[in-house]
Amino acid sequence: MFSSKKKQPPIRTLIGEGTVIVGELRFTEGLRIDGEVQGDVVALGESHSILVISEKARVLGKVKAAHVIINGSVTGPVHSDELLELQPRACIVGDVRYEVLEMHQGATINGELRPLKADDKPALKLATANGG
Repeated sequence: MFSSKKKQPPIRTLIGEGTVIVGELRFTEGLRIDGEVQGDVVALGESHSILVISEKARVLGKVKAAHVIINGSVTGPVHSDELLELQPRACIVGDVRYEVLEMHQGATINGELRPLKADDKPALKLATANGG
């Protein structure tokens, strides 16, 4: 009945609270960060991926995955190919690109917020430009 909806990939990796990773972090399927990453966090390949950045987590670098859930802090650009969920304690300092956005009250973004589809369409058309 709901065959068009993709099944969530399993979260196979956890960066625990109190852990600090320095350098680029690449993953497949699912990753949850409760600690700190000083470097880019990037999902590999074209497959469906999920990245969870929890309330206590902090990422200093680029974030890129299909489904991104943020409730912590990201300083750097965020790119989500499918769904970006910004939970109430999400704080992003950097530009955000997304396919679909779900943003809860309390989440903050200090940067440019642009849908991926904006690249395919003209930037802006005014109603008066149609001869009216």
